[in-house]
Amino acid sequence: MLKSRRERLGRFLDEQGLDAMLFTSASNIRYFCGFSGSEGVLVTARDSAWFMCDSRYTTQASEQVRDAVVSEFTLKHAALAKLTSEQSFRRLGFEATFCTVSFYSALSKAVTDCELVPLESQLDVLRSLKDADEQASLAAVAQLASTSLHAVLPLIKAGVRESDIALELEIEMRKLGADGRAFDFIVASGVRGAMPHGTASDKLIGRNELVTIDFGAVKDGYHSDETVTVAVGNPDGRSREIHAVVKAAHDLAIAHVRPGMTCRDLDAMARNHIHESGYGEYFGHGLGHGVGLEIHEKPVLSPRSDTVIEEGMVFTIEPGIYIPGFGGVRIEDTVVVTATGCRVLTSASKELLQL
Repeated sequence: MLKSRRERLGRFLDEQGLDAMLFTSASNIRYFCGFSGSEGVLVTARDSAWFMCDSRYTTQASEQVRDAVVSEFTLKHAALAKLTSEQSFRRLGFEATFCTVSFYSALSKAVTDCELVPLESQLDVLRSLKDADEQASLAAVAQLASTSLHAVLPLIKAGVRESDIALELEIEMRKLGADGRAFDFIVASGVRGAMPHGTASDKLIGRNELVTIDFGAVKDGYHSDETVTVAVGNPDGRSREIHAVVKAAHDLAIAHVRPGMTCRDLDAMARNHIHESGYGEYFGHGLGHGVGLEIHEKPVLSPRSDTVIEEGMVFTIEPGIYIPGFGGVRIEDTVVVTATGCRVLTSASKELLQL
């Protein structure tokens, strides 16, 4: 798979008129050479690659890095300047989004005979389609997380702190082999359900409240993302109605995923249903986002995204309704786009479970 990734990168270099590409973000470095540490740089040309790091990571790099020359640097910018000179690079692309002003300043002063070309959205094409290995990793971590939630559901009851549920869920994921949590879990009960990013607090879950749980695991670098909204006791009619509207919007979007449609059009499938049900003002965020080596990747599913959906993309479908002073509901699955639709990777029930 690494060979096909490098071949795709070679075509990208040709399209952009670059001699080589400099990667500084951990996710892109891992994707193109296998290194999982937090510090290092990768330079890739059409037929060669060089990975450089400081002394803390030399041993790790020698074990993990594939198909690249590994070397140790004292000053990062000086090592890069030496390499560009030795290889006679004239145009070197770099990740503008991940480059600090101080590093760019030092690099631009050190690299005198090579143009530094900033790239942002142009890089989206490199990792937006997940290969077979990635899809398998994403499916495995999604199943791990869904299984963990199932084990924790009996603990969700009135009088239990939200933060205790989040802790137990993380522990269960670790027991099943997760390397860690994908993000700070959201456990938002009652009126806190109106907070789309209501991370777990010391609030005690009340009787007859809805509880929104947004959770995910990390395994071998890949992330999962899933949200359920459950009921503790017997919620009122309005809460049930909101859940039904969000569930229908979620199901509608998943049923209509197709290669060739735009992210904007898919977002509209769910958004229009929520609007027609009378809750349009309470759904403010986009329908979803890509998931992979990062928890938030491209594509973005929103009313502003003209990105065309392609087979192999992996993204979330997560409509929600959030009513200040009352509460809210979000339902989320992660899907991989197939030739004729999509396959759902996450597996926790999205029905309104009463606990």
